[in-house]
Amino acid sequence: MAKNTYKSHKSQKKTGLFAYLERTLPFQELFVDGLPVRYVLLVLYILLLGLFYVGNTHYHEKMVRQIDRLEQEVGVLRVDFTALKASYMLDSKQSTVAKRVAPLGIYETNRPPMKIKLQQ
Repeated sequence: MAKNTYKSHKSQKKTGLFAYLERTLPFQELFVDGLPVRYVLLVLYILLLGLFYVGNTHYHEKMVRQIDRLEQEVGVLRVDFTALKASYMLDSKQSTVAKRVAPLGIYETNRPPMKIKLQQ
């Protein structure tokens, strides 16, 4: 049977982003005494700015999509309004009204209207 043996980490080559960062940046030297407290506020400030930036970007994209949707809706409503206005103008012409009320027995008179004068 084969025996289990211990493999050291030095014989394995690390690959990947974090392994590359470990090899190139001196993190061990920076954090020998622990986490430097003087950078905590700066890191929090940068994180807050990043969070605000991402949130603002999402809000902006949402508003752009909403504006595009509303512009399309306004275009459809404008077309409907124009069609209804043209239909109303056609239906309100005297000749069209006369044709539509003729089946009800209402006809245009041939006599001009009479003026009623009150004597005082």
